[in-house]
Amino acid sequence: MKIRPLGDRVVIKRLKVEETTKSGIVLPGSAQEKPQEAEVVAVGPGGISNGKEVKMELKVGDKVLFSKFSGNEVKVDGIEYTILRQDDILAVLE
Repeated sequence: MKIRPLGDRVVIKRLKVEETTKSGIVLPGSAQEKPQEAEVVAVGPGGISNGKEVKMELKVGDKVLFSKFSGNEVKVDGIEYTILRQDDILAVLE
């Protein structure tokens, strides 16, 4: 199954978090924070929001930082994705 976002929405897949600290301490899954870094999997066509045209600035494959509590988490074919608006993306990692 494939996800195709509508409007100014973006589908992202969170990147893996490091399981050890810099000093070598292994963190259990419950102590780890969800990462705020992700890879863009799909991008909507853009559209109009609040009477203004929204131009999509992201493309598939971009690595991004996003707001901690933004978007909706969905699971498709056993893989977790987050769908959020382009406005919730804070920066593109280069």
